[in-house]
Amino acid sequence: MAWKQQLIETENGIFELFSKGSGKPLCVAHHYSEFTSEGDLFAESFVRSHQVYLVNLRGAGHSVDATSGFELSLIDAVMDLEAIRAAIGIQTWTFAGHSTGGMIGLLYGIHFPERLDSLLLVGASGRYYGDSKTCIYNPSHHQFQCMQDLIEQLKNPGLSKGKRNTLSKERTKLSLHFPEKYNIYFNDAPKKLMSAKRMNMFAREYAIYDVTRRLDKITCPVWIGCGLHDVQCPIEFSLELHELISGSKFIQFNASNHYPFIEEQDLFQEELQAFIMEVKS
Repeated sequence: MAWKQQLIETENGIFELFSKGSGKPLCVAHHYSEFTSEGDLFAESFVRSHQVYLVNLRGAGHSVDATSGFELSLIDAVMDLEAIRAAIGIQTWTFAGHSTGGMIGLLYGIHFPERLDSLLLVGASGRYYGDSKTCIYNPSHHQFQCMQDLIEQLKNPGLSKGKRNTLSKERTKLSLHFPEKYNIYFNDAPKKLMSAKRMNMFAREYAIYDVTRRLDKITCPVWIGCGLHDVQCPIEFSLELHELISGSKFIQFNASNHYPFIEEQDLFQEELQAFIMEVKS
């Protein structure tokens, strides 16, 4: 079944989202990805158990543009998601976030815990992670410059489709435990773009990002997953979230880097569905 495009008019403007699946509502968003009707592999992980809403945030895809850079912040993403939820007419939903999507999820849980049935966080962090020497965004990391060069090239809107696909492939391979398996993992995978304006704002904001002292505000059930070899948001930050969020459940994926929902898909689904059933009971 294909993802269905919707343009939702909210009090914060018009937002583009794609829906698929059936069951209780679940929202997926990423801070700087631009999704299409092809969907997303992370979002696809939840369609067997939920009605999934995959959201293009402000300035991405066909969603309303920002009038200032501040509207592209993490907290503004949460406010826009709340406006979307209200416009759809959903009382509560689950939020699932991977990487920067997980950072949005933490802020969502802090500010609107009453609107969340649960939080599903994968490869996320509650604070700036660039100081970790195992993080690929740390200048001392041996692949730091390669990652930076690829990101800057991908911001170019004039790239040909073929060149963009090649660069995206090389960037993703930097965050796989077995990069030689890229073609197996991503064969016929949905294509998505990077919102340069959102990425640029995030690069400024994440250096001061720290919500660790407010994680006690999160009262919904929380599931945290992370690859043991994650180079983007190293596992130490997921462990910290688990320690600071009371009652949270943590799953370590030993054969994964940043994409356990792809690298260990069967185990990921097994652990995820067990948690979902636990929350329902």
